This record gives sequence, structure tokens and C-alpha cells, in this order.
Amino acid sequence: MKIGLISDTHGHLEASVFEHFKDCDEIWHAGDIGSTELLEALQSFKPVKSVFGNIDSTLLQRTLPEDYWFTCEGLTVWLTHIGGAPPHYNPRIKKRLKEEVPDIFICGHSHILRVMRDPKYHNMLYINPGAAGNHGFHHMKTIMRFALEKKEIKDVAVIELGKRGALVKGT
Repeated sequence: MKIGLISDTHGHLEASVFEHFKDCDEIWHAGDIGSTELLEALQSFKPVKSVFGNIDSTLLQRTLPEDYWFTCEGLTVWLTHIGGAPPHYNPRIKKRLKEEVPDIFICGHSHILRVMRDPKYHNMLYINPGAAGNHGFHHMKTIMRFALEKKEIKDVAVIELGKRGALVKGT
């Protein structure tokens, strides 16, 4: 299963995302989508798993979950927006991790690209793809792509879309 991972678009989607995700089976969006139109554009392109973020409209918050737990290629995935980062998780996340630990924990919100294992929680893989939109303090817009196969993550790639606020060809 090939996955395109994106977060914090804040209503802005580079046209190049479609090229980068053309071979993906699914797109996972870790919140702060910014508009129903952006989500619909992704959904018309590929199947999307998504959660709402703190800037998302009431409509998106009613339509999407805050937490999305699912299994993919034998791995348990928890997708949410506000998560914190190892070892400083958000209190809501810490409480849930005491009850259940996914194989992969994905969040957005911080706009800080980070991929790491957390030994405190059974070597859980923590992923934050950074931010793909123009709003925020990040300097570079980023997305990620990877494959899940038989309980393994493979071919992890970070893709830089250009500097925040910069006009990119095709947008």
C-alpha cells in the first residue's frame, strides 16, 4: 500500500502534490485542511483518510473524526491533528497511549517535520509530515510518501514543495 501523507494545508494545495501522489493508493491528511474544496479535490483524486484540525470549519469538524484508528498492512495507525511529539505528547494523547499504543502515530499541528521511533511506547513510529500550506511559521512546505507492506514501512520519502508563501509553477 503506497501512502501520500500531508498535513496543515490551511486551504492551500500545491498542484505538484497530485504528481507526487500519483502512484499512491491512499492519501492521509493529518488535519488543518482549511476548506471543504481542498478535501474534495484530494478525494476526487485518491481515497482519503483524514481528521479535522483546530482551524477547520464546523462542517469539516462534523464530517471528519478527531482521531482515526485503522489497520493497514497489519499495522495499527492512529491519525490525529494535535499530538505533540516524543516525549512531550499532548495530555489527551498521553492518556490514550497508556491504554493503547499504535504501531504508527501520525499527527500534524506543529508544522515541524519529524519521523522517529519512541522507545517508551513499544518503539512506536511517530510521524509528523510538517506543513504543506502557506500559513504558519515553517520555512519549507513538506509532504511525505511511503509504502506499508506486511507490517513494515518502506521507501519513506520527504518531499519539499518549496518555500512557504513562494509561488510554485503550476499553482
